[in-house]
Amino acid sequence: MNSLSVDTLNQNWLFKYKLYHIPFWCVYHYFWFTIAVANPVAAAKSMFFSAYSVKILAYVVFQALAVYFNLYLLMPRFMKKERLTQYVIYLSLTIIGTSSLINGGYYLSAFFAGCSVKKMFGVDPGNFMSFYNTSFPSTVASMTLGMSIKLTKNWLQTQHRQQLLEKEKLETELKFLKYQFNPHFLFNSINSIFFLIHKNPGMASASLAKFSELLRYQLYECNDQQISLGKELSYLENFIELEKLRQNNNVHVAFEADEPMPGHLGIAPFILMTFVENAFKHVSKEAEHPNWIAIRLGLKNDQLDFHVANSASNDPGTGLVNFGGIGLKNVKRRLDLIYPDLHKLEIQNTGDRFEVHLQLTLTELEQSSATFQMASL
Repeated sequence: MNSLSVDTLNQNWLFKYKLYHIPFWCVYHYFWFTIAVANPVAAAKSMFFSAYSVKILAYVVFQALAVYFNLYLLMPRFMKKERLTQYVIYLSLTIIGTSSLINGGYYLSAFFAGCSVKKMFGVDPGNFMSFYNTSFPSTVASMTLGMSIKLTKNWLQTQHRQQLLEKEKLETELKFLKYQFNPHFLFNSINSIFFLIHKNPGMASASLAKFSELLRYQLYECNDQQISLGKELSYLENFIELEKLRQNNNVHVAFEADEPMPGHLGIAPFILMTFVENAFKHVSKEAEHPNWIAIRLGLKNDQLDFHVANSASNDPGTGLVNFGGIGLKNVKRRLDLIYPDLHKLEIQNTGDRFEVHLQLTLTELEQSSATFQMASL
């Protein structure tokens, strides 16, 4: 067994039996004794190399026992069960009993020193109660310290568990939103191809090829929390081409994007596509007015500027665009979860025009996983 294994075993043994509490209490009492005598060297000599060691030992042992009696018996049995009256009574008795046992340490110290209690401590041997002036407040302080450490530790553990639960809840919700979106997209795409099969078989064939590329992207290339911005842009372009085939030139589509998109920046999959899909779904279909969709995607440093606008109909019967659809609600929720302070979303509906403007701060692709974890806490 090498030295590292021995050190690890010793460390585990030290923590397994909580033996690190012994030096803690020794240091604690040495600290207060140093304050009392105003000399750290004299305090050390009195504690370890004189008859005062018996008295100090009484403080260390009995107060430590009282603290653990309170933490592991009284608090779980009475305090946590809201039996506060009984808890206060037993706690008071524990403090008084501990102080009394500590007082006996003064007499033992005098006995081992071979002198009287009055000569050693300046107290009449019959005045047992006078030692409570020191032992009682010291015991209260130790009990308070122990309870404070225990309650703080429990609070930190509770907070940690709550953060883990929130993280798991967040990840579950994100997965749900993402997978809720995918069937929504598949349903619309299949409907589009079904429509083209009867209207234009050749165009349907081209649409099916585009659809297979999109489906492959969904199944194999976007399972990570983040993908490269270039891949998301390629996905958007394929989707736009698919929709343009379905529209059969009834809608003028303008798409502009800064190229080439840097490969080091990452973005959450499908975070942009919902807005484009919504524009195609709700664009006006009026023969006497121009029907159009304008999409613009720009990038400056790490700031993504995404703009989608489409013509809309003032006729309520044609399905006026609103912000109540499942797709838009989902993507808004995903933005709030993944980019809580890193996005700005503006939506305007003027009756004949529906416009979405998204500003998004992107992170480098290799850092995206850590960023996602930070956002969920």
